[in-house]
Amino acid sequence: MTCSFAIPCQARERVCVILNISLMKTSLLILAFALVLSSCSVQPRASWIITTENEPWQEQSDLVSASSDTIPTIDAVIHTHKKGQKIDGFGACFNELGWISLSKLDPTVREEIMEELFFPEIGANFTICRMPVGANDFSRDWYSYNETEGDFEMEYFTIANDQQTLIPFIKGAQKYNSDLRIWASPWCPPAWMKYNKHYASAYTGEAYNEKYRNGLPADKVGYEGTDMFIQDALSLQSYALYFSKFIEAYREQGIDIFAVMPQNEFNSAQIFPSCCWTAASLANFVGNYLGPAMKEQDVKVMFGTMERANEALVDTLLPDPVSGKYISAVGFAWAGKGAITGIHERYPDMKLYQTEQECGDGKNDWSGAVYSWNLMRHYLDNGASAYMYWNISLDKGGISRWGWAQNSLVVVDPDTKTFHYTPEYYVMKHLSHYVQPGARKLETSGQFSNLMAFVNPDKSIVVALANEGNEDRQVSVEIDGRVYQPVLPAHSIATLLID
Repeated sequence: MTCSFAIPCQARERVCVILNISLMKTSLLILAFALVLSSCSVQPRASWIITTENEPWQEQSDLVSASSDTIPTIDAVIHTHKKGQKIDGFGACFNELGWISLSKLDPTVREEIMEELFFPEIGANFTICRMPVGANDFSRDWYSYNETEGDFEMEYFTIANDQQTLIPFIKGAQKYNSDLRIWASPWCPPAWMKYNKHYASAYTGEAYNEKYRNGLPADKVGYEGTDMFIQDALSLQSYALYFSKFIEAYREQGIDIFAVMPQNEFNSAQIFPSCCWTAASLANFVGNYLGPAMKEQDVKVMFGTMERANEALVDTLLPDPVSGKYISAVGFAWAGKGAITGIHERYPDMKLYQTEQECGDGKNDWSGAVYSWNLMRHYLDNGASAYMYWNISLDKGGISRWGWAQNSLVVVDPDTKTFHYTPEYYVMKHLSHYVQPGARKLETSGQFSNLMAFVNPDKSIVVALANEGNEDRQVSVEIDGRVYQPVLPAHSIATLLID
């Protein structure tokens, strides 16, 4: 601004300063008024996705929120300041039959699937997965990393089998997510380390389909509440070395295992690879052998997997001064869902995982997806920090080596060399795509309870809802004084994202 008033110089300078200040104040007032108008016209919105049985993953027009004092009935309230457990992530299990099924597809198609499952922010966005230590029920057949009886020094330890299946499977996932976290558990130790000298623990019987028989003699079965692993110091020490060899061998392949569990479903005598332990014997193994060995490897030890609704089994280890100091998390599956509530209440600082979703019947239908949704809600509402599906991919029908038909996220038709994602895949994706590692579970209230809510590290809010009824339903969801009113189709699952 230039001043040319016919007044003394000092006075002119004071007038110019006053006029400049006045103009600046006016400009600031205009800017503030514009911002107020802008805030009135731009209302918080939510992007959202709907999945039904016949139309999965359908993007919807953004929901514009309304002030809560303008909505007469609020169905659900998301309490953004009442935060629960931190979420580590979502994932599934790397199984041999999964890789074999995917290998039947054109390589470019297989790569598209792996990208969809593991590339951050693209599809399922899996961040934490499980793998077996040796054979499990969805392996090609029985094997361990050392079947040389009496080799307590593990001189004949080898992961040669995994070079054909599990290692390329995991590396295929790491290609799209180099930060993928992997933990492991055995279904069975080397057979010579068991009292019955066999990988199985239950008798299939002569009437069982010959193709799926396990060859276990009827007098060599195991029982829940007993130890099938040989409980002497030499065997226990050697088995801890077996774990260490596994960690080191995979590390040489560029695959870091961040945690191990001592035994999958330690109460279950199965016709496939399995081994019963008592909780007291596991406490001894973890406290005196496995725990110290894994500490040297900088690998965590988790307890489980808990497949029984018996909280006392967990109480055997966690308060124990020898074993408890090594337990970093507890894993639950199957009937173990009945124990997670009490364990979370008594050990609120202990990390809890859902380790294996109940595996279905091979039909991969919508009812299985709804069941999966409710399992996820149960575990996450009761303190679980991670949720893992079971089979990533299977051939059509989902038959295991031992004759069990199960569901999967991907179904491959070996005859046509085609595939499709199952309804359960989309149920998983409705959370895993949006809920970031480090998110916090949020408390909710209201008459509509078929939902879950999370706040991500970037402050975005994720709300997943389901309508299991036969009619469309509008649900009014309040978040920080704003209300979103999605109309949920009958038999649907939806996710809202509020940035």
